[in-house]
Amino acid sequence: MADIKILKPFINGHYQESRTEKYTDAYDPSTGEVIARVPCCTGEEVDLAVAAAKEAYPMWSGTPVMKRVQVLYRLRELIVAHMEELTDLVARENGKSWSEAEGDVQKAKEATEQAISAPSLLMGESLMDASKGFDTVLYREPLGVFAGIVPFNFPSMIPMGWMVPMCIACGNTIVIKAATFTPQSALRFAELYQEAGLPAGVLNIVTCSRKEAEILLKHPDIKGITFVGSTSVGEHIYSQAAAAGKRVQALCEAKNHALVLNDAPVERTAAGIINSAFGCAGERCMALPVVVVQNKIADRLVNALVEQARKIKVGPAYDKATKLGPVVNQAHRQSIIQWIEKGLAEGAKLVLDGRGILVPGYENGFYIGPTILDFVTPEMEVGTREIFGPVLCIKRVESFEEGLTIMNRNPYANGSVIFTQNGYYAREFARHTDGGMVGINVGIPVPVGVFPFSGHKKSFIGDLHCLGKDGYRFFTETKVVTTRWFNEEEMKQTEVSTWDGTI
Repeated sequence: MADIKILKPFINGHYQESRTEKYTDAYDPSTGEVIARVPCCTGEEVDLAVAAAKEAYPMWSGTPVMKRVQVLYRLRELIVAHMEELTDLVARENGKSWSEAEGDVQKAKEATEQAISAPSLLMGESLMDASKGFDTVLYREPLGVFAGIVPFNFPSMIPMGWMVPMCIACGNTIVIKAATFTPQSALRFAELYQEAGLPAGVLNIVTCSRKEAEILLKHPDIKGITFVGSTSVGEHIYSQAAAAGKRVQALCEAKNHALVLNDAPVERTAAGIINSAFGCAGERCMALPVVVVQNKIADRLVNALVEQARKIKVGPAYDKATKLGPVVNQAHRQSIIQWIEKGLAEGAKLVLDGRGILVPGYENGFYIGPTILDFVTPEMEVGTREIFGPVLCIKRVESFEEGLTIMNRNPYANGSVIFTQNGYYAREFARHTDGGMVGINVGIPVPVGVFPFSGHKKSFIGDLHCLGKDGYRFFTETKVVTTRWFNEEEMKQTEVSTWDGTI
C-alpha cells in the first residue's frame, strides 16, 4: 500500500491537494495491482482549472508564435531524454507491450514536432488590390480556453500529441480531463512542459467523473472541446457544447473492415491483419477487427491467421519480449469475454479462443489472448459493434462488390483496408469506401500527423478533424482586414469614395 500514489490535479503550474472525498483505483494491468488513487475532482476544482487557463490566455496569446514554439522545441528534447521513463509509465498504467508503449510516446513526440511548424502554418493570406486601392489580409488568431476530454487507450499520444501541442502553439490555453484509468502519463508530461518553460496556467490537468466534466461543456470561458471516446458520449458532448456556442471535434468509435481479394498473398496479408487486429490488445480506434474475405481463399487465410496468432507472446507489458499485453482492467476484460460469448450465441464459429489464457507469475493480470470468430454474418452484432479488444471477426463473401457493400453498411467509418494486387479494384475501393482513412495493403492506415485523422460517419462528429491543417483551423479563428490608403490628391477631395464590398 505504501507504493500506491495519491494523485493530484495539476492546476496553474503546480499540483494541488484535491478536496474530494471520492477516489478511483488505477491498476497495473499486468499484475492486477492497484498502483494509484485517482481523485474525482470537485466542480470547484474544475472551475479553478478553467480560471487558471483563462488568466494565462492574454499573456500566452500575446506571446509571438516564434517564442511559443520554443517551448515545444525544448519539450521535444525532454521527451527524447525521458523516453524510457515515459514508455515504462504507459506500459504500467495501460498495459501496452513495451514497443507499443514506446510508439505511444513517439507519436506524442511526432505531433509536438509537427506543432513546431506553427509559424509557417499559421501564416494567413493576402490579396493586393482586392478592389482598386483596397488590400485584404486574412489572419489566424487563437480563440481562448479549450478543453480536452481523453480516453484511456493512448495516455501519451492523445492528450500530449493530438490535443496540447497544436492548441498551445496556436496561442490558446487548455484544460485536459485525463482518463481516470490512465492519468499518470499526462501528469508527467505536465511536469516536462513546465520544465520546458511553459507558463503556469497554459496547461491544466484534472481527473473527474462525467458529472464534473459536464461543467466544461457549458462553461462560458471554454471556447471549444476536443474529445476522443465512444460515439454515445461524443454525440452528447457535441449536442451540449455546440448548443452552448462552442466548436467541437469528437473522434468516436470504429469497426474497421479489411477486404481481402482472391489475388492477395495469403501469408503476407495475414501478417498485416494480425498486427492491426491484435496490436495494443485491440484497444484502439484504428484496430482491424473485421476481415471480409472472398470464399476462394477464405479457408487458407483463416488457417494462416490462426497459425500466426498462436505464436503471439502474451505477457506483462514491461517485458520487452511481449507482443500482446493485458487489457486495461478487469471490467473491460469481462466485457470482451461477454462479446465473444455473444458472437457464439449469434452463430459464429470459434477458431481461436483467448479467454482462458494464463501468464505464469502474473495470474491476476487482465489478460485475454488473440481470439478469432469465423463465419460472422453482416447482421451479427459481434461483427458490427466496437468490442475494443483482441477479437477478430471473419466475414466471407463471393465478390468485391458484395464485400464493399457489407463494409459500407457499417455505421462507423474510421478506416478501411483492401488487400489486393489488382490496381483497378484498389482504385475502385479507394473511391467508393466510406472509410475516412484508407489502406491499400496497409493494415493500419493512420497517416502521419501532417494529415488529418479523418474518420467519417459515426466515427467522427464535427467539422474539423484533429491534426494536419484541419487541426490548425480548429484551434484558430480567421480575421479578415481590408485596408485603403489615400494619396495627397485624394486627401484634398471633399468626397471620399468608399468600397461597398463589390468587385
